[in-house]
Amino acid sequence: MDDYSMLVKLRLNLFVVFSSVLAYFIVAGSTVSWLHVGLIAIGGFLITSAANTLNQVLEKDFDKLMTRTANRPLAAGRMKVSEAVIFAGLTTIIGVVLLAMINPLVVLLSMLSLVSYAFLYTPLKRHSTLAVAVGAIPGALPVMIGGVAAEGQLTLIISCLFFIQFLWQFPHFWAIAYLAFDDYHAAGYKLLPVDSNDNIDSKLGLHASLYALLIIPFVVMLYISGEASIIASIVSGLMALVYLYMSLNFYITTERRTALGLMFSSFIFLPVVLISYWVL
Repeated sequence: MDDYSMLVKLRLNLFVVFSSVLAYFIVAGSTVSWLHVGLIAIGGFLITSAANTLNQVLEKDFDKLMTRTANRPLAAGRMKVSEAVIFAGLTTIIGVVLLAMINPLVVLLSMLSLVSYAFLYTPLKRHSTLAVAVGAIPGALPVMIGGVAAEGQLTLIISCLFFIQFLWQFPHFWAIAYLAFDDYHAAGYKLLPVDSNDNIDSKLGLHASLYALLIIPFVVMLYISGEASIIASIVSGLMALVYLYMSLNFYITTERRTALGLMFSSFIFLPVVLISYWVL
């Protein structure tokens, strides 16, 4: 079971399900269907499991080169590629069947997430820093999927939640990639902008700050449109300002300490924002 937990990236997978279910609650309001909540949670978990499995199938030879991924079951040789591919196929089929019980758009968005993560983001990581932007799309789709499961169509609140989660990922990922730069570099991943000497671009923190700043208009938009209460908007706005501050701090002094601060603030930001929109 430990190998399968690693194969599906269990903690990341549960966070994906968490954000999707919270988005469902935010959009559904008082009209919650617990059947749909269960379908979103289980179906989303299965589709995400398939995407993460395919990611490791495609990257098994590169995972061997990185300290933090060398012990993954495929990279370490404890699991056959055929076993992983069959597992990915089964989880995809079952996940699609479950999500189809909600509405077709949920299935479409879920498959878009799987395909873009496994077959666009994964191979692009070794060729271009654009992989971060491409990967942020499936990274933000869970909230859209949860919202569409509740509403049946795209709405302003769903779009704003999507863009908040989309933009949140850039400072979050760059902080992690900065801390693991040597590992990524050893595997040939081009996830951080570098200069001609292969050193990390000194403007990385500035780029992170710009994306953090862009979150604020969507927080304001949710309040102005009446989709969010003033209390939820204040909480989310304060969290966005803290996130911006930590990003600027990373820009002013780009080092391990500030990268850790930005990374930990990113872990706190999204759950607090989503929960505030749900309960406040």
